[in-house]
Amino acid sequence: MLIQRRKFLAAVGAGAIVGTAGCSSTNDGGSGDGTGGNGTDGGNSAESVGVAGETLTLTTTTSTYDTGLLDAIHPDFEEMYGVTVDAVAQGTGAALETARNGDSDIVMVHARGLEDEFMRNGYGINRRDLMFNDFVIVGPESDPAGIGGTGSATEALTTIAEAEATFVSRGDNSGTHTKELNLWDAAGTDPGGDWYQETGTGMGEALNIANQQGAYTLSDRGTYISQRSEIDLTILVQGPIEGGPEILANPYGVMAVNPGVHENANYDLAMAYIGWITSPGVQEAIAEYQVNGEQLFFPEAVSEDPDFQQYVPEGWSSDDSDA
Repeated sequence: MLIQRRKFLAAVGAGAIVGTAGCSSTNDGGSGDGTGGNGTDGGNSAESVGVAGETLTLTTTTSTYDTGLLDAIHPDFEEMYGVTVDAVAQGTGAALETARNGDSDIVMVHARGLEDEFMRNGYGINRRDLMFNDFVIVGPESDPAGIGGTGSATEALTTIAEAEATFVSRGDNSGTHTKELNLWDAAGTDPGGDWYQETGTGMGEALNIANQQGAYTLSDRGTYISQRSEIDLTILVQGPIEGGPEILANPYGVMAVNPGVHENANYDLAMAYIGWITSPGVQEAIAEYQVNGEQLFFPEAVSEDPDFQQYVPEGWSSDDSDA
């Protein structure tokens, strides 16, 4: 089944937003005026939450940062609560490791398997589905391996490997790198040799390297769109947003660092942030954010039919507990 662009509710009136995270009460969370959208603070002032003047450290995947999304939406949160958001862009693995070490308050990443491990080990709590886009396989227009139009991502990678066409891998334990390794595994191929180049870089730099070398790479759609005017790479295998295989789906999640593990974690502010970014108003702002006239992310925090599995590691149930 292809990803459906999930319907999200219209922005609501006063009293609906940060309460969803159990912290405070606001309205649409996306007014940008710090007043709750109706000229009053509606009970969501920084003083009422007790976080004014504080800094929230967010470790996040490079795609949310490189695309400019966070720069576009964070001023609203900072003004609303009188705080600063320090967004540290890292690959998903590094972002989770930073949080695991107690050096961030909240994480926004896109590798569910790594997120589940983080939660199972007790480091992350109150996870929420946030948004999605998809992955695409890009390469030079000349397409030396001839993968253009291939309907299968694994078949495309197998063809690249057989042709020993240059492939640039991020090689950084990021969400994109994790997805790439899963695809190679599904294809039954163990990449290696001079044609397979691991860069240890973020997505933007990996795209630049692939562009310079006329190589293929796996990219999230958002970062590719944000850089497309500066590179000569083209999408050769689409993800599910444009009718491609579901295996290239790219969901994002957000979760707080467990203050029971790291007592220095700014849990109050992290929960305020989760309530804000999953609110109808900010979800609408995410949907409306565009680069070069194209939508980069599709919200999925607000749904008429919520998926309660989002809060816990996949497959977890109360039967797994000794309680």
